[in-house]
Amino acid sequence: MQRVNFVKLCESAIVPTYGSEFSAGADLHNCEGDITILPGQTVLIHTGIALQIPEGLVGLVYARSGIATKRGLAPANKVGVIDCDYRGEIMVPLHNHSDEPQTVAAGERVAQIVLTPYITADFTEVDTLDDTARGTGGFGSTGR
Repeated sequence: MQRVNFVKLCESAIVPTYGSEFSAGADLHNCEGDITILPGQTVLIHTGIALQIPEGLVGLVYARSGIATKRGLAPANKVGVIDCDYRGEIMVPLHNHSDEPQTVAAGERVAQIVLTPYITADFTEVDTLDDTARGTGGFGSTGR
């Protein structure tokens, strides 16, 4: 278990919570009142939480499967990246992919954050790259 310090930025903010013992993602909650998102609209949902993600980890913000599949609500950026040096509020740009207005209730779980290690790269320009069997094939080149 990794300790992550946080600050509540609004009184109604809810601490990120895990749904079960083996959940990888901790749920992020809407800290504002009820918010209606029209079809095709994206609304920035405030969680009221700022995190101190430990060095060497990144917070990846993903959709929650329930509201994504049943109501068409998912982060507009697909996966949000929260760097360990960011100290601002965690916000979720929630997009309504459905044909109906969707209301996000106060305190409702809107996304999930997964803390994971990352590797930084030293990008080095070279004249050629090593050959592979795949080569430059992409976009379906390995079959269906």
